[in-house]
Amino acid sequence: MSNGMPPIIVVGAGPVGLTTALGLHFYGLPFALFEDDAELSLDTKAGTILTRTLEAFRRYAVADRVLAKALRVDEIGDVERATNTARPSVQTALLSDDTRYPFVINMPQHHLEPILRAAIDERSPGAFHLRHRLTSFRQSDRGVVASFDTPDGAREIEGSYLLACDGGRSTVRSQLGVAVEGESSDVRCLLVDVKVDLDVANPRDYPYLAYFADPEEWMILVRQPHCWRFLYPLAAGVPEPTATEFRAKVIRFIGPVDEMEILNTIVYRIHHRVATQWRCDRVFLMGDAAHLITPMWALGLNTGILDAISLPWRLAWVARGWASDALLDGYAREQRPVAAEGSGEMAQAAHKYMAGQAATVKAMSGTAWANAATRTMLGVRLGVDEAGDWSMVKTDRGPFRVGDRIPDGVLHAGDGRPVRLHDLVDDSFVALYFTDVRRRPDIPADVPGLKHLIVSHRDAPLDGGLRGRALFDVGDRFRQLMGCPRDTLVLVRPDDHIAAIAAMGAARAQDLYRQVVGQP
Repeated sequence: MSNGMPPIIVVGAGPVGLTTALGLHFYGLPFALFEDDAELSLDTKAGTILTRTLEAFRRYAVADRVLAKALRVDEIGDVERATNTARPSVQTALLSDDTRYPFVINMPQHHLEPILRAAIDERSPGAFHLRHRLTSFRQSDRGVVASFDTPDGAREIEGSYLLACDGGRSTVRSQLGVAVEGESSDVRCLLVDVKVDLDVANPRDYPYLAYFADPEEWMILVRQPHCWRFLYPLAAGVPEPTATEFRAKVIRFIGPVDEMEILNTIVYRIHHRVATQWRCDRVFLMGDAAHLITPMWALGLNTGILDAISLPWRLAWVARGWASDALLDGYAREQRPVAAEGSGEMAQAAHKYMAGQAATVKAMSGTAWANAATRTMLGVRLGVDEAGDWSMVKTDRGPFRVGDRIPDGVLHAGDGRPVRLHDLVDDSFVALYFTDVRRRPDIPADVPGLKHLIVSHRDAPLDGGLRGRALFDVGDRFRQLMGCPRDTLVLVRPDDHIAAIAAMGAARAQDLYRQVVGQP
């Protein structure tokens, strides 16, 4: 479908760059991915992947590969360190009606990246380039030309857009002159991977993801597929502990162990710094280039993957001629508040919670379902309309609203097949008409980029002419889950977020669709 379109240049092959490239391939867009280093990162980095990221991996056809190498976690534990008392944990099983992945997973970043890279190499051979250091770029009305230093000398690549996934010290952001707002704390985090047997020789009944709260020194304990990970704060000016000091620290938290081997360590600064501008004509900032977020509550990598969900489908709609260029402005308008304020609020909540100040934390003050939705990033509501009504925190289920991620509910097609809602919007807007199919509602014909489907508590009669366009909602469960009245139209975007809600007859789906994508 590229019609001779120059490739989209992606700079940086961390998780966000790799996932973005897979997203571009999914939507049929040509791309070229460039990485400065000679190999993917081997550093010990992000280790917990949230449910919303798994949904992106499902859409981009890598979820099964990732899950095969990961540990699934259905409980995020919470322990008060001083008393060793377990507080109420986050139970992700409560999300079973909302997603096909009612869990998070533990997998170190240096295990994730090769899986994503292998998928790129299979689907787009020759599109991934190592040892290409971006030196400069220039834009025109028609595209971007990027210059790279390579082992074979200087190289220029012509592309249609440039997506900067080149990290917190982004060359692209620097050359654009885009300022960064926020702060970097003097407090650091020490992340350590340890080979220690807490399963058999020294059995411990910890959840695979456990947070030890303490005003003086909190700790996070993560069971990775092949080791245990410890993350705890280092005060300003305190040197990284020796192996002997670290062993003593571990024993203070978890008790005596027989043998222990330190595999990897890395020290993080705690940041909350966000670029003031995310789009400059044909150049977009993504991931750490756009926002540096604390690793607490797995906010760093997973906030970046939200960018890789938001931008590829917009580029596809513009490339296909289905949308105006203004649709691309929605990327920054929607994602920047989530990173700048939403993740900031979550980060502050995480630090307060870990310091034993749980009573003051809004992000964990909701129902058990709401807390699970918040901590898995299923609770993100984007500001898709001019009201700018966005949030990262759920406090109750309530009726779903414009901007919310629609649940990945189960419906039934005319041939009896169970259908997942998110599968229907993989590469299309979908207008859902919650009404009684027996009354033969007047439903428009599908057009490129927009499908129309009826969601009905009654099955479609064979003589009604709508059997192939109706989804059987057994027990009226999905409509009740949505919290919408009967005879309601819900327009859903290709990223699973609700674009509009209206009474049937009050607004035609085509008109709402044209408004969203910027068609005349």
